[in-house]
Amino acid sequence: MSFQGSLRELQLPDIVQLVSASGKTGKFTLVRDEEKGSLFLKQGRIVHAEVGDVTGDEAVHVLASWSSGEFQFSPDEETAVVSIYKSNARLLMEAAHQHDEWRVLSRKVPGIDFVPTLASAEAARPVTLSPIEWTLIVRIDGKKSVRELARESGSSSYEVAKVLYGLVTADLVVMQSPPRERTPAGPGEERRILEILCIRIKQEAEIALGEQSPPPLERAYRRAVSQIERGAGLEALRSLVSETEKAISSRRGAAPTKAFQEKMPVLLQPKA
Repeated sequence: MSFQGSLRELQLPDIVQLVSASGKTGKFTLVRDEEKGSLFLKQGRIVHAEVGDVTGDEAVHVLASWSSGEFQFSPDEETAVVSIYKSNARLLMEAAHQHDEWRVLSRKVPGIDFVPTLASAEAARPVTLSPIEWTLIVRIDGKKSVRELARESGSSSYEVAKVLYGLVTADLVVMQSPPRERTPAGPGEERRILEILCIRIKQEAEIALGEQSPPPLERAYRRAVSQIERGAGLEALRSLVSETEKAISSRRGAAPTKAFQEKMPVLLQPKA
């Protein structure tokens, strides 16, 4: 016999606890507006969940956050896929923790369909970025949503939102409402983003050097900007990183050079 109801009255963690206590096997189907998700139990234990293209633990975290919509439990409906290995208690505790954190994150990152874009070059100021922040910031193109950045980087939307929260707080990134129709970034927007990244690389170099850009580094920076204005892409940034590493190495030695390299994600590393 199926079990169904409203998520306004009973949310997923409560429903799962009710059904799993009796050791049931079956499938929960959850629907909220145009979104639909599934969660499978086997003898009372959660073994698989999916919502959109998200599966496993993260799918449970997403579904557990829904406070509206409808649910239905279909007993004895099974899946051959196993994507979850944690206990129900641990999984739902993590979901509750993430739900609480999302309340804080949403002040700066309103939702996973919002689009981060880099702040203007004029607003740039010296800020030390972690390797994780660099890895994310070079992927920001003013078109990809939080969800899409997570998919591209192989991370979860929650982890990406945590990094974005810090970048927005530091005035390095601005969140934009999700556009109704996505169009590829135009040449002008791409150049703007690359030029901003040049500034960030220069700032990281000055932090590593402990001084303003020496003439060789300033020339490398201006050359990279000029190449970008003529249509060069990431290769201009890679060349700037390579020349910057040489400048840091000759003036400060191996340790500062290594610290700078660790902040440069793979996308910006010079090709071997």
